[in-house]
Amino acid sequence: MIAFDTNLVVRLMVEDDERQTGLALGLLEEAAERDEQVFLSDIVLSELEWVLESAYGVPRGRILTAIGVLQSDGRFCFDDPSRVNAALEFYRKGKGDLSDYLLGLQGEAVGARTTFTFDRGLRGNAGFTVI
Repeated sequence: MIAFDTNLVVRLMVEDDERQTGLALGLLEEAAERDEQVFLSDIVLSELEWVLESAYGVPRGRILTAIGVLQSDGRFCFDDPSRVNAALEFYRKGKGDLSDYLLGLQGEAVGARTTFTFDRGLRGNAGFTVI
């Protein structure tokens, strides 16, 4: 297994730098030839959502589609696929960022009774307490 950081995934998605996109594709192809998966952490997914939205103006629906493509591509693997799925469902329906939902679910997984936040967009979401 190898892991990609956010920059490589962004290059694969937006192809805005020909050289870097080629390098990322080459690594992906080499991993596939070795039967290795590419690990994408929750942090990478969080940063990916933020970069696509803030730097490229990609709407939420297209971000969901893009991450869904990564999930369905057997070359990639994730921290906890069920947590990613749950976070994406909350992201689809809610007002918070993907990172918010991943953080909340990670806290829940280790026994946190709530995740405190200043983010008013999370008011009413189970697992969060807005202060």
